[in-house]
Amino acid sequence: MSSPAPQTPSNGADDGWSPSSWRSKPVAQPVIYPDETKLKGVLEKIQKLPPLVSPGEIERLRHQLTQVQNNQAFLLHAGDCAESFEACTQENISNKIGLILSFSLILIWGARMPIVRIGRIAGQYAKPRSSPTEKIKGEDGTVTEVPSFRGDNVNGLSPNDREPDPQRLLSAYFYSTTTLNYVRSLLASGFASLNHPRDWSLNHVRSPALRNEFETISNGLADAIDFCRTIGAEPSFVGGAAFERGGAHGVLSDVDLYTSHEGLMLDYEEALTRYLPIPNSVVSAQASRNQAPVSTSAPYNTSAHFLWVGDRTRQLTGAHIEYFRGIRNPIGVKVGPSMKPDELVQLLDVVNPSREDGKITLITRYGADKIDAHLAGHIEAVQSSGHPVIWVCDPMHGNTLTSSTGLKTRHFTTIVSEVTSCLRIHTECGSRLGGISLEFTGELNEEGFSVTECLGGSMELSEEQLGLRYQNPSPHRLTTSPPSPPLKLWLFFALDYERRLRVMRSPNPPRPLSRAASGLA
Repeated sequence: MSSPAPQTPSNGADDGWSPSSWRSKPVAQPVIYPDETKLKGVLEKIQKLPPLVSPGEIERLRHQLTQVQNNQAFLLHAGDCAESFEACTQENISNKIGLILSFSLILIWGARMPIVRIGRIAGQYAKPRSSPTEKIKGEDGTVTEVPSFRGDNVNGLSPNDREPDPQRLLSAYFYSTTTLNYVRSLLASGFASLNHPRDWSLNHVRSPALRNEFETISNGLADAIDFCRTIGAEPSFVGGAAFERGGAHGVLSDVDLYTSHEGLMLDYEEALTRYLPIPNSVVSAQASRNQAPVSTSAPYNTSAHFLWVGDRTRQLTGAHIEYFRGIRNPIGVKVGPSMKPDELVQLLDVVNPSREDGKITLITRYGADKIDAHLAGHIEAVQSSGHPVIWVCDPMHGNTLTSSTGLKTRHFTTIVSEVTSCLRIHTECGSRLGGISLEFTGELNEEGFSVTECLGGSMELSEEQLGLRYQNPSPHRLTTSPPSPPLKLWLFFALDYERRLRVMRSPNPPRPLSRAASGLA
């Protein structure tokens, strides 16, 4: 593949890495473009466009992830399996951000610690596929083999639009920019305010027990906020003007939310990798810790704050690991049943040889029926290696099934089961689960209803109801009637962490809450 010439590092890299060194390695999940000249022209345009995120924001996230690693915060990674250009609307973005904020608030209530929020948003347009082609049955019954749909930044969903088009990479940049701009404006204008927790809708929740539990939490939050208002602990409550009238942001209305996507399209990631100055405060901190050499600039991927490498592209000698090992952004690595414990340690040696804090997040995705066979071995291998990592549970990707109606889906019971097992195994190994990675959406169909893609949950969705509003080409996301959450999972985490706090104040060691004990089975 052709691409713009890589920039030269100002701090003098001596290990052979550059933003384009991945090109000397085998590429998993490659996209073959029919017109290399057109691809080169698009990449040159992207390389000249402004960054989407800044080094200061990336460094702030690294600091907060260090807090997660040190058991001082909890990580929530959430959003769409794959975004679409069509879903880039005010309503969809607002609903999605509202879900992430609401979930994080309930986690704060349960865990009594800060929540680091990373959205799968503003760039998650590509998806890996198990096969490069698929068979499509036409209206006349004829079966045709066509290239697989790889996401809106590669090709179209229509069988007639499957040829990879580099112009879609440029479109992805602008859709990402538009999404991020709107997210920033929402967060800067009071959308994240915690002052009205009682306003959340529970219309979709059929279980009276769940409704009562959620109302208990929201009432407790509202009472706490009322108390802050009364004693003047929040400046925006007493004697200060509203933000829209020149007042300052308050702690109850100002939050951080970071963007992320799977770093699958390396041409695109390379074009948005820039050597930029490391913020002075970070350089000073490096110098004070006598870390040598102290760099003054670094290669930042400016397409997102956080990127992850998938289970299909994490080969030790492959192009994706070669690219990921060089960028300064914090990165995630998907860890599944096919990962051997010694292979995991070798991978950590490659992507984080200096063993920097807050750099690596391991996102485990085994499946409820396989987690007991693999997670403990992975934890023990990492513990023995001494590598600093954050452990995050992805209970979604290992639990896909095909319903009796032929639709791919997941059952909420298996999602909760994997989370329960993950908490238990970490405790048994003397480790700690630092976060959760979920796929959910605030998208509505044309009639204004939430999509139906996961079985069970607070809507108690059955297989017969699965096809009512099943519309996502990358299906099986947790869904809600905005702005309400996948309530059972939220309450499970909140209740489990609240119980852990109570137990930690007693002489007995903490144990995870079982699904039966929580009432969420």
